[in-house]
Amino acid sequence: TMALSMRSSSSAVAGRRAAAPTVRSGVVAKAGGNWAPGTPKPDYLPADLPGNFGFDPLGLGKDAKSLERFQESEIIHGRWAMLGVAGCFAVELAGQGNWYDAPLWAVTGGKPTYFGAEVPFDLTTITLFEVIGMAIAEGKRAEADFNGRVYPGFDPAGMAKDPAGFAEMKVKEVKNGRLAMVAFAGFLGQHAATGKSPLEALSEHVASPWATNFATNGVSIPGL
Repeated sequence: TMALSMRSSSSAVAGRRAAAPTVRSGVVAKAGGNWAPGTPKPDYLPADLPGNFGFDPLGLGKDAKSLERFQESEIIHGRWAMLGVAGCFAVELAGQGNWYDAPLWAVTGGKPTYFGAEVPFDLTTITLFEVIGMAIAEGKRAEADFNGRVYPGFDPAGMAKDPAGFAEMKVKEVKNGRLAMVAFAGFLGQHAATGKSPLEALSEHVASPWATNFATNGVSIPGL
């Protein structure tokens, strides 16, 4: 009886020890923050979803296929937004005008330029080139599965070799992509309200933050 009791106790202890890593790994996997502290995260959002902070007030991600499509769309739009925001800053920093005036040549009948150098193509040629190029790229992307479409293997610096580092970079990409999308929406609203470029508006705000801001431009807040 004593031997049986000791064997049972040993089995129980071993069971608890074996079960402990599962509990700890589950906690680590779900530790991603919550956009609304104190509220439960939707259980249909995977714990390993990059950038998952439980934000889905309309329940759009309940369907697995829809969630996959939304995830892919967010990442692709985020990448375009990051390129767009970087381009907006680059053209202004280089002294080549601003992002809003850059494409006006297509409307006014002027000549397109790239950092001051005239581009030897007209609007029709540029449009055809872009349409054909994007059609080929999207056609190739459509042939791949989800991971192949979203993460096609572009890693010339080999930064994704470490799985843990790759997972961290996925989260950083989503965060920066979201920030870039909000930033570009801000550029649009800013120009609509003030007619100024990002760096021009920023320099005026830094010079006089209390007198030059969204509340003093006469448009953003009606009545002020």
